[in-house]
Amino acid sequence: MKMLINGEWIDTERKIDVLNPYNKELIDTVPKATVEQVKQAIEAAADYDFHLTAWERYEILHTFCQLLNKYEDELVQLISKEAGKPIKESIIEINRSYQTFLVSAEEAKRINGEIIHVDAIKGMPKKTGFVIREPIGIIVAITPFNYPLNLVAHKVGPAIAANNPVVLKPSSLTPLTALKMAELFLKANLPPEMLHVVTGNSREIGDELVINPLVQKVTFTGSVPVGKAICEKMGMKKVSMELGGNDPLIILEDANIEEAVPCAVLGAFGNNGQRCTSIKRIIIQESIAEEFIKSFVDKTKSLRVGNQMDPLTDIGPLITEEAAIKIETVVNAAISDGAKLLYGAKREGALYWPTVLDYVNPSFRLVKEEIFGPIAPIIRVNNFDEAIEIANCTSYGLQSGIFTNDLKKAMEAAKKIQAGAVMINEGPGFRAEHLPFGGIKDSGVGREGVKFAINEMTRLKTIVV
Repeated sequence: MKMLINGEWIDTERKIDVLNPYNKELIDTVPKATVEQVKQAIEAAADYDFHLTAWERYEILHTFCQLLNKYEDELVQLISKEAGKPIKESIIEINRSYQTFLVSAEEAKRINGEIIHVDAIKGMPKKTGFVIREPIGIIVAITPFNYPLNLVAHKVGPAIAANNPVVLKPSSLTPLTALKMAELFLKANLPPEMLHVVTGNSREIGDELVINPLVQKVTFTGSVPVGKAICEKMGMKKVSMELGGNDPLIILEDANIEEAVPCAVLGAFGNNGQRCTSIKRIIIQESIAEEFIKSFVDKTKSLRVGNQMDPLTDIGPLITEEAAIKIETVVNAAISDGAKLLYGAKREGALYWPTVLDYVNPSFRLVKEEIFGPIAPIIRVNNFDEAIEIANCTSYGLQSGIFTNDLKKAMEAAKKIQAGAVMINEGPGFRAEHLPFGGIKDSGVGREGVKFAINEMTRLKTIVV
């Protein structure tokens, strides 16, 4: 496939191979963009004159949603091939992406201002203030591999709704889905200067994307070190950073085990564990640990591991074999340090079996860092206060969950847990496309969720009459 700059499909002599993580077969190649081509994309975006009305932006996004439905099967296959995502999960991603773009279409008609009476302050004249929201300008969106459509949707959808041009840099591991999306936007009559997709090596083109003075905002999803490096380089621009998580699920002794177990299995192992909101730590009260663990392990053993293109597969390959080897190394270290292996710890190429570890110490690397894989570390605690303390003992603060039937403790946890969201009787991976999403501490700054992303992709202007 070729990259998209100003409505033209551009190729280069240098290529990036896009491989199927399961068997390393070549799916396609994409261009390796140069710094000059990135400049061309940004300069073309600067030519957008913000002429689209709210209704026109709504129509374009709505038409795109119809095209998304029309090409659903092709996109499902593409996501699974390049990301290693099981087919059943790619279908879910397409459906979520549809909702993200549909909400973006609706919100395009709801970007409103506010009237403020100046004389509400003593001594002020009888004047009226108007606060309006204007598009911020060129937005650079940098997205990861694990949700090659929906994480793109959460940046591109609100940007178009807010009347901003976008230069998108998708992951080099999964660029094909983003390019197909761009093709559908052109079919939906999006002005060509509003969306550009550049593919390439981040080390070569990343700096230009974030330091170019024409760029007004950078929205990035990825690792903490890269996010911090971007913030140091970009200067006086608006920024949104979604930098991952170390999300805990607390299960108290009064929890409904029958509800908690399937939620925990899905939360730990969904999308092969490659989610920023995957359950990274199961913190469980000692008095119910044995009952929960038996049921949890039994359900984990029923998961089918293998080729992601098989509709029956539950766990596909990690994005690369190197990623699986890293998981293997960290798990083996935890076992050597005293964790008890209950199931898993098996690797074949990029496949890594869902793994359950008991008696995990909060000091282990396995739970101090964000481990991107199908791992369920279990930490036993004696009481509620200890559970909260351990939940807060990392540098991350994205999302969290707690299972309890004690409303007082649920609300106390909601106040005390240091995270951008607390889910009660639900896993930390819960997300609705219109809710605010984002973290605190090293998990980032800013919020996604369509309406909240639009707020960060616009700027306020005050007019006094």
